[in-house]
Amino acid sequence: MMKRRDVLKTVGWGLLGLPGPGSAFFSKAGKAFGGTADPKRSGKAKTVIQIWMWGGPSQLDTFDPKPGAGKDYTGPWDKPIQTNVPSIQISQTLPELAQCADLFSIIRSMSHGSNHHETAAYMMQTGRMPGGGLVYPNIGAIISKINGYDQGYDAPIPPYVVLTTAQGRFSESGFLGPRYKPFITGGDPSKTPFLVSGFVAEGISDGRQEKRRKKLQDLDLIGKSSPDNPLFEKIDYLRNDSYKLLESEDVKTFDLASEPEKIREAYGKNWFGQSCLMARRLAEKGVPYITINYKGWDTHKKHFEILTRRQPEWDRGLSMLLKDLRDHNLLDQTLVWWSGEFGRTPKIGWDAPWFGGRGHYGRCFSSMVAGGGFQGGKVVGSSNETGEIAVDRPVAPQDLLGSIIELAGIDPDSKLQNAKGIDTPVMLNASDAGRLKEIMG
Repeated sequence: MMKRRDVLKTVGWGLLGLPGPGSAFFSKAGKAFGGTADPKRSGKAKTVIQIWMWGGPSQLDTFDPKPGAGKDYTGPWDKPIQTNVPSIQISQTLPELAQCADLFSIIRSMSHGSNHHETAAYMMQTGRMPGGGLVYPNIGAIISKINGYDQGYDAPIPPYVVLTTAQGRFSESGFLGPRYKPFITGGDPSKTPFLVSGFVAEGISDGRQEKRRKKLQDLDLIGKSSPDNPLFEKIDYLRNDSYKLLESEDVKTFDLASEPEKIREAYGKNWFGQSCLMARRLAEKGVPYITINYKGWDTHKKHFEILTRRQPEWDRGLSMLLKDLRDHNLLDQTLVWWSGEFGRTPKIGWDAPWFGGRGHYGRCFSSMVAGGGFQGGKVVGSSNETGEIAVDRPVAPQDLLGSIIELAGIDPDSKLQNAKGIDTPVMLNASDAGRLKEIMG
């Protein structure tokens, strides 16, 4: 029998312009290749949106300002602003988020101690230390498996979507295998059209697509010669499923031009703002896990010059996402979490070659959560007067991730079923401080 790879080449995915192996529709091929479904789970968070601040944002310049620490810590931003929650102040650079602080809660005592990107990213997305011969799946792969494929998820859009480039620090699916890797959209949602890999192809009209379909049928001599071969039956299923995807209403989810212009403007007509709008549209479709991979926060040099340009962008986009989810009656069932792999050094490096930079800092940093069962308008934990040490209620990565998983209706302490038979719980046991019960409700 021919290898599957050779058969796929023969039937001509590339000629047709359809997604090939490893793309979105192959990641959802479990039904054709023997998927299973567990009893339905119930949780407040039907969708999780992860705002991943790739590189590590500064806690002092976002959600844990320290105006009394002096210029070596605050730089030019020493005047935090009052939010619409009387007890909470945040950075003066986040005025839009300040007006909707009642929608989110801040964790000011995140801590894992690692200052290395790869290690810290792995810990913040898996809740585990690296090593031991195993690569564990991240939270997106876990939720897409248990709340997606295991529940018979069969929508054209895969259950785990990353906008718009891979996170690249480790294998997101770990030992669960490639089926549970995220679908990476590619493209730029601020451009028209948003060229989503495997979904949207520039210049391919419906008529041209139909001609390609007929051409493929004419060329498929091997399939016609062995109509009862189970391998070809599976390939036919996948091919037809791909057409179903391309012809479905779900493709229109990626058409941001269909949104009112005032909404697009409110998010900001930039990559991040339109990614947030795209995340809301995916949440409306019921996609279980969505990541916005927001690069550019590794600000070793000229930290304040970079953030002066970038802070308004994410302040506007994230605040609008929270308000728009609320206005669409989606916030109660959509959990949003914002974090990087760590924070940044509270003390600023003023000398050359940094010229006002901040380094990596995993000892104490901030994260933010909203919706999906998390209360708004709260603060968890605290740091000392310079933001260097968590002095109250330290929160470990597994505490945060375990809380998110629990709100998604999954028991973090249950066994993570997998094809390799690895005996492990869904999430590592919580630290002594425990999961975030004080803001879950």
